[in-house]
Amino acid sequence: MKKSVTVQARIEPQLKKEADSVIRKLGLTPSQVVNALYAQIVLNQGIPFELKLPNETTLAAMDELENGGGTVYDTVDDMFDDLDD
Repeated sequence: MKKSVTVQARIEPQLKKEADSVIRKLGLTPSQVVNALYAQIVLNQGIPFELKLPNETTLAAMDELENGGGTVYDTVDDMFDDLDD
């Protein structure tokens, strides 16, 4: 099947760089990934992963972090130790 349609999207440069690195490691091209996504949209009759708005708890946590609050841990073990206390 001849491909004659171009899809354009604006993507943040760093996101594109990181995604392209993963795509290359998978042995694919960005065009192949977009084609696979579109095929899954058709098969699923929707986006093939869950898209939802964050709940109030998540929004509050995001706001807290954006305003310099929250706790940052050096390791996952540190986080779990704090949660156990």
